[in-house]
Amino acid sequence: MTKKIYDFKNLKGDLSGGLVAGIVALPLALAFGVQSGMGAIAGLYGAIAVGVLAAAFGGTQTQASGPTGPMTVVSATFIAIAISLTGSLENAMGIIVATFILGGLFQIFFGFINIGSYIKYFPYPVISGFMSGVGLIIILLQIYPFAGISSPSSTFGVVKEIPRLLSEINLAAIGIGGITVLIFYLFPKITKGIPSALVALITASLVTYFFKLNVPLIGEIPSGLPSLKIDGLFNIDPKAYVIILEYALILAVLGSIDSLLTSVIADNITKTKHNSNRELIGQGIGNAVAGLIGGIPGAGATKGTVVNINSGGKTRLSGIIHGLFLLIVLLGAGKLAAFIPIPVLAGILIPVGFNIIDVKGLKHLLHVPRADAIVLLIVLLITTFGSLIYAVAIGIILASVLFMKRSGDIAEKGTTGSSLADLKGEQPWDDEQSLFKEFKNAIYVKHLYGPLFFGFTSHFLKLFKNIDEKIKVLVIRMDRVPYIDQTGLYAMEEILFDLNKKGLRVMIIGLQNQPADMLRSIDIVPNLVPEKQLFDNMDSGISWLKKELSKDKLDK
Repeated sequence: MTKKIYDFKNLKGDLSGGLVAGIVALPLALAFGVQSGMGAIAGLYGAIAVGVLAAAFGGTQTQASGPTGPMTVVSATFIAIAISLTGSLENAMGIIVATFILGGLFQIFFGFINIGSYIKYFPYPVISGFMSGVGLIIILLQIYPFAGISSPSSTFGVVKEIPRLLSEINLAAIGIGGITVLIFYLFPKITKGIPSALVALITASLVTYFFKLNVPLIGEIPSGLPSLKIDGLFNIDPKAYVIILEYALILAVLGSIDSLLTSVIADNITKTKHNSNRELIGQGIGNAVAGLIGGIPGAGATKGTVVNINSGGKTRLSGIIHGLFLLIVLLGAGKLAAFIPIPVLAGILIPVGFNIIDVKGLKHLLHVPRADAIVLLIVLLITTFGSLIYAVAIGIILASVLFMKRSGDIAEKGTTGSSLADLKGEQPWDDEQSLFKEFKNAIYVKHLYGPLFFGFTSHFLKLFKNIDEKIKVLVIRMDRVPYIDQTGLYAMEEILFDLNKKGLRVMIIGLQNQPADMLRSIDIVPNLVPEKQLFDNMDSGISWLKKELSKDKLDK
């Protein structure tokens, strides 16, 4: 039996999901384009190319892709450097286009050499610090446009030029930007059926137009199909080759991480499994073509993807429709975009910046291992005020060195340091034999070995995904887990949260001091696992277990 190319029963859902995702993407594409320094049209070109091609060739059925905050921040940093080297945006286009195309080609290469499977080894504090830094950069660089004046090209410039901000402030711009922010946050309380960013964009633009407010506007953008931007590729100064290579690589790595994180979110909602390497190939094709037509690069967009799924999107056609909708807007409504005020786009991007900041990671800084907190803060500060490339590199090096130190400390204490790859799920230990004879089909035992840290959490998450529905109680043996880092802690939280939703009871045996402190520090204990379900050894837990399983028999 041949597999259908497309199941038309999904068409209605794909149409509605794609259209709503496109509506959500429109104001963000324009805003990210302006922030990049290439203009609103570059954001729209990028959203169309990446949106259509990543959906068509990628490995996540419901992914909606386009310009994102992290990718735009890196692009804007690079574009500012390119302009400083060449004197103008027009002169810099060769360097910019070459970098974006090469970045896409790197992603395609990553997909072919199976690099997608290694993204999971990025430690949580590094990703958290980087994303929070990106969020801060977006907020800081939008303060000046929000006030109606041109923004400095760096976060240091934002601080340095505060006197200019205070002297040139445009009250009308702040007013219209403030209206945008209010609508962005308050409109969802009325209805979530229409994206608040779009309502804010249209409302604030109409207020500006009819009241003839003196605020800076986007200005007319080209309509019609984009042309290939290949002229400058043949006149690149060899001195720029290193910068092109450097930023192409960072865009490829960041785009891959950004997209695969969104793919995991899509998997969790749809209960499907994405193909990591195919996703990188699709994203790479989209980004290479975006660069070729003068668009900014993008990645899987979390908000657009979630909206697509919740609005009925089931297959890759929904992502394609999301991109085609933006193409229709470009062909038919390009001239209307000229009347959009820049403070309105700033008013949309500032909340986006706050949403990117990892509040959860920052809130737990005092409760997670001190080394993880230090790594997170260092990466955040270097990202915000230094080099994004160095921030990630330094963060990974620090996290690796600190883990090696922890492993050495554990070895010195004579504690086993074997990895989670040695986990022997259902084979009972000696103290579990009697229990298994009586309740083998009702309980599920997981034996964990060694420290639960960033290198093993992806495998750890997989182990708990498909537990039989007949299982009533999960027993997690942590007798041989001496240490949990921040990544492992959040993996444990995610697992226990999902198990709670399924109504599965969890008991933890042999919890050592450091893991116990970590679980209590962010309220995993008692919120997800009550204190009464923690036991020092299996013997002390058997009576509770028998009592719980006996209750189930009586209920039947």
